[in-house]
Formats: sequence, structure tokens, C-alpha cells
Amino acid sequence: MGEPITDGIPRQDGAEPYTSNSQGTPPPGYSFPTHKLAKSMQDSSKTPLVLVACGSYSPVTYLHLRMFGYFSPVSDYYQKEGLAPAVHRVRMCELATETSSTWLMVDSWEALQPSYQRTAVVLDHFDEELNGNMGGMVLPDGETRKIQILLLAGGDLIESMGRKDVWASEDLHHILGQFGCMVIERTGTDVWEFLLSHDILYEHKDNIHVVKQVIYNDISSTKRDYVSYAFD
Repeated sequence: MGEPITDGIPRQDGAEPYTSNSQGTPPPGYSFPTHKLAKSMQDSSKTPLVLVACGSYSPVTYLHLRMFGYFSPVSDYYQKEGLAPAVHRVRMCELATETSSTWLMVDSWEALQPSYQRTAVVLDHFDEELNGNMGGMVLPDGETRKIQILLLAGGDLIESMGRKDVWASEDLHHILGQFGCMVIERTGTDVWEFLLSHDILYEHKDNIHVVKQVIYNDISSTKRDYVSYAFD
């Protein structure tokens, strides 16, 4: 069966499970991007929300640019064949979002880490930056409110959470319990049917929000790589 893996990455026997103290190292010269993020809100009845989309972005696509929130490209230690160097993937994302969007931003923290960072750790990083260092969202009365952070994911990622050889249960409880998930349901899939059949996902169902995909697209980066190879 091979080595057990968590979050899609091989985990050596005896590896430590997720803890809230797990954290990476700020890259040299790193600063968290907030230039497109509202610092205050006028309607105090609403909950401030930030979406985080982790992925390889090798390359960034037009479909990625239809999302909103933060892009967090994986580091070079993510074990995927044909993965472009992190510095290039980050720059591609920055160039794609600089003038084409007023809401998309690219955070290089995960990409430039000297080791692979699990999704739970990445979300903790965003929480520290948004609710710790920035202090949350300022309300009309001057008070602050904690920003809710959701992992933006496709239906295929949610389905992978049902595999014990891919995701550690500690990570799932932290991701879905402490934060939450916004799922883009692909055409022809039934995410809710899967959620109801998985104990951990069902336990945190109130933190999982499913939206229908309006524009049909099933072209993954893997399929693009195959087409490119076929026509070389």
C-alpha cells in the first residue's frame, strides 16, 4: 500500500500529527498582501469572509481568475510531476491578477517555505495575519470582528477528504471545525450525498458551504499537460 499520506503528501512513520503550534518560516522580505482587502465594513449584521484557494497553479488558468480571495500556491516540495518552480508560479499568479481583478491576491508564504506545509497550517497562517496582525475587520462603531476564513475547494478535493490514506483526521477536524470550506460543486457530482456519508465531514456540515458551478469546465492542469505532451 506504500507510505501513509496526509493532505496528498507522503508522511513518514512516526510523523507528528497536526498541532496548533505547527508553523512555517516567513520567507526573507515577505509581507502579507492586503492592498485589495477592505479594512472596514459598513454593515455590522454581516460576517467578514476571506476565501483561500490552495493549489499548484502550474499554470494559473482563466477559471482560477473567476474565483475570489487569496491564491496560495504550494511550495516546490509538493510532490507533483512537472511542477514549475515556486517563484515562477507565484509571479504568474501575480501578473494574472494585478490588473485583471480588484479582489484576487496572491500570498507567497506557502510557496516559498523550505518544506511542504499542510493545508491546516496554511489556514492558521492566514488566521494569524488577518485576525492576529491585522486585528480583524473594523465595524462602523469602531469595534472589530474576527474574519471568517474558508478553504475554497472543488468537489474532487472534498471527496479526497474521505480517504484516510490522504488526509489525517486531526487536519480535517481543524480545517473544517476551526475554519470551514466553500465547495464549488462540479457538474454531474453530488457533494451533499458524499458529505452525509462521511463521519467527520458530516460532523462539520454546518461549516461546509456548497455552491453550484455556473460555468462548466473539466479541464484540469493534468489534462492540459497531457494535451501539451501529445502535440509536442
